[in-house]
Amino acid sequence: MSAKQAKTQKQETPEDNGKVSSNWTFLTNHTHVLAVLHADPEKVLREVAIEVGITERAVQRIVQDLEEGGFIERERVGRRNHYRILEGQKLRHPIEAHRNIGDLLKLISAA
Repeated sequence: MSAKQAKTQKQETPEDNGKVSSNWTFLTNHTHVLAVLHADPEKVLREVAIEVGITERAVQRIVQDLEEGGFIERERVGRRNHYRILEGQKLRHPIEAHRNIGDLLKLISAA
């Protein structure tokens, strides 16, 4: 099965009560990467990619977007990076601009 077929394949989950649903989610990969790095700021991008379910190169592009957008800061610590989420930054879309990154992370955080 190709990656494209796997991505578009529908699957049944217990929450669906037997209904078949597509694999889309409400949050973007940018949000997923942000949440993973918030939970573990020292996680290597390869591990972030595995957890989010995208390629390491896609995670690198997302981290670059987030850094250029002023949502995260990257600090080199030895041979690794440490990521700091700038929780006070406002969300980008006008519909949610009254909220900040910290609000979003509180909403989706496991803790």
